[in-house]
Amino acid sequence: MATDGSKKQAKNVLKVAGKSNEEVIQGFQRLRTEQRQLASKLSELEMDLNEHKLVIETLQNVDADRKCFRMVGGVLVERTVKEVLPALTSNRDQMTKVIEVLNTQITTKGQEINDFKEKNNIRIRNQNELPSAAPDNEGENKVANQGVLVGTKP
Repeated sequence: MATDGSKKQAKNVLKVAGKSNEEVIQGFQRLRTEQRQLASKLSELEMDLNEHKLVIETLQNVDADRKCFRMVGGVLVERTVKEVLPALTSNRDQMTKVIEVLNTQITTKGQEINDFKEKNNIRIRNQNELPSAAPDNEGENKVANQGVLVGTKP
């Protein structure tokens, strides 16, 4: 029984260690894409937060019974400042919390990418590292690999 278990472990190790370069590159690209999406969402939320802060700052100097308009689900709704201001403040506070969560997710994803790079011996080609007098036919290979080098562990 002990030999069967060790054979299964050896097969599992071979499956994990036997990832092809393409699979490693795809995994790396997937992680980078996820990080870019998080960064894009973070940027969008930060712009919305700045807009909310600007509107709140503007509405605080206005009479509370003055009418104002607010977009709710794609529909422009007429309200008073005293009705809109608490909702905007609440939205601002929620956005701040979401931005903090996204920042931690981006940091975690960056660490995951670095661990993946280290585990699979991945190096990113920089413009400085590329030979300046490379023939044209090598350019096709570079496009296919998208600047990611996967090395074998010594």
